[in-house]
Amino acid sequence: MKRIATITAAALAALSAGTALAENAPGVTATEIKIGQTMPYSGPVSPYAILGKVEAAYFTMINDQGGINGRKLVLDSVDDAFNPGKTVELTRKLVEENKVAFIFGSLGTPTNIAVRGYLNSNKIPQLFLATGASALADPAKFPYTMHFNPSYRTEAQIYAKYIMKEKPGSKIGVLYEADDFGRDYLRGLKDVLGDKYDALVVEASYAATDPTIDTQVISLQSANPQVFLIAGSARWAAQAIKKSAEIGWKALRIVNLNATSIAGTLKPAGIENSIGLVSATAYKDQTAPEWKNDPDLAAWNKFLDKYMPSADRKDGGVLYAYSVAQTMMQVLKQCGNDLSRENIMRQATNLHNLHVAVLLPGIDINTSPTNYNPITGMVLARFDGKNWVNFSEVIQGN
Repeated sequence: MKRIATITAAALAALSAGTALAENAPGVTATEIKIGQTMPYSGPVSPYAILGKVEAAYFTMINDQGGINGRKLVLDSVDDAFNPGKTVELTRKLVEENKVAFIFGSLGTPTNIAVRGYLNSNKIPQLFLATGASALADPAKFPYTMHFNPSYRTEAQIYAKYIMKEKPGSKIGVLYEADDFGRDYLRGLKDVLGDKYDALVVEASYAATDPTIDTQVISLQSANPQVFLIAGSARWAAQAIKKSAEIGWKALRIVNLNATSIAGTLKPAGIENSIGLVSATAYKDQTAPEWKNDPDLAAWNKFLDKYMPSADRKDGGVLYAYSVAQTMMQVLKQCGNDLSRENIMRQATNLHNLHVAVLLPGIDINTSPTNYNPITGMVLARFDGKNWVNFSEVIQGN
């Protein structure tokens, strides 16, 4: 088992907690807050492990600034290799042996679903997960679980509206991951296309264990769709972009937000092969000239200069992780000295118009006891060979 980024810093004088420690969550003392996380530091989606590394670096920065209300943050981030069975084993260990206060930022749809029941049964917050699956934003059934990514279903609704405007009546080929992550894109398309879905959409799926998706791309192309929607993780999205270019498929190609990283997806696919791709985003493009003098991105760059100088700043995951860590800090600040699991969840569902530095103007964090989708607005963007260029106003899903 790989363990990364257990964060410590020079001890400060402990501030006495206003709430008796017995009322606080396990893992909370007068001087620290212990947080658990699973992350794929190995396995098929290991490029996404950058999220855990950036979040650990961000917590180190917070600790250097004195922590949260005088408490230092200890992130116990362990390698589940994107294997749901390991996620279950490691999450139980984090909770029962390592005594973490809550789970934060763990990556993956199937992995997080695998531990959702256990965490909710024990009333342990499972917060700001690196997924946008609608199954992980269901407060009525699972009140202790909340994702962070823009909803995949909402994202697909936005694509469907765009397709109906730009390519009305066109056939749509969809490559999707055969899990709740990929199927959410099918659901979003159906929300908008309604009874036209079966006539317009051709589907092909892949498993996260598949080495390539060339066969699926060729199969979809043979149906001659005018639109190709790629609803897959970075590795397979890169293959789909490259293969569709190699076979000369001249479709409007749309790629999901999770696979828009220039460093993580587009370079492996080939920059030339990626020109003209359309996607939706909620984030500033740190490489775009329009944000050159943005003060929030200047602060982000300053953070990286000191705490992660080797990070690839063209990797969208570096930007994303900064935003989710910043949101988690706001929740802990709102908790004050009441760090019971109940209050941590209460504050996580009580975020109003929170400005997170790297989100686009007009897109803020909002949650409530009935809204477990922190980010609901997105804009459309097109890759021009160098940057993602936004070309729409903020769009909301259905």
